[in-house]
Amino acid sequence: MSDVIIQSKDLHLYYGEKEALKGISLAINKGEITAMIGPSGCGKSTYLRSLNRMNDLIPNVTITGNVMYKGKDIYAPKQDTVELRKEIGMVFQQPNPFPFSIYENVIYGLKLKGEKDKQKLDQIVEESLKAASVWDDVKDKLHTSALSLSGGQQQRVCIARVLAVNPEIILLDEPTSALDPISSGKIENTLLTLKENYTMIMVTHNMSQASRISDKTAFFLDGNLIEFDDTKKIFLQPQKKETEDYISGRFG
Repeated sequence: MSDVIIQSKDLHLYYGEKEALKGISLAINKGEITAMIGPSGCGKSTYLRSLNRMNDLIPNVTITGNVMYKGKDIYAPKQDTVELRKEIGMVFQQPNPFPFSIYENVIYGLKLKGEKDKQKLDQIVEESLKAASVWDDVKDKLHTSALSLSGGQQQRVCIARVLAVNPEIILLDEPTSALDPISSGKIENTLLTLKENYTMIMVTHNMSQASRISDKTAFFLDGNLIEFDDTKKIFLQPQKKETEDYISGRFG
């Protein structure tokens, strides 16, 4: 029996009057990669962002239901969202390195925590870049701008930046959609190696990517969670007709 690390119960989310999530109950296991698939506008990215309260940054959002992380509701009034986002980090669709050096990008979160020990920072930079499979590419240019890197390298530096603060969960919002196939393959390999130490939840439009690297897959449609199961079952023996239609390309 795997351990559930984060789960939502009857989660509804409204943008103004529009209901974007219609009562999502979903339990994510520790140490697995969970893929979220479904057509554009179906709620999968909205759901992902609700797991570390990124939707709080959008005006006019109302959320009901709860999200339990390690037994506590992350929407409780006393929740420190800065701390929450250190434990549940986010990698976005477009690589978004800060306009600093590669080194400064990786230590950004540690500096916010007040870490000043140069030796420790150096060590974490190296470990994080190695874990993100980009150390060999950048080790001789740590003090050049991260913006000078290729898109795939930038995205791996962004992954390293998340890893540096030692999160429990990494949320990935279509992390390879802006990249070429070779860079995408490198990111996929990186995620597979990270699975030993982190729980990952990934939104993807790429069906073959979901089937290749995820343990579980959730299919969203019109703000509803239609089906959630082992990835093999979702792709080979879906229980719901909507899932089968989407996976076989009949819509979406």
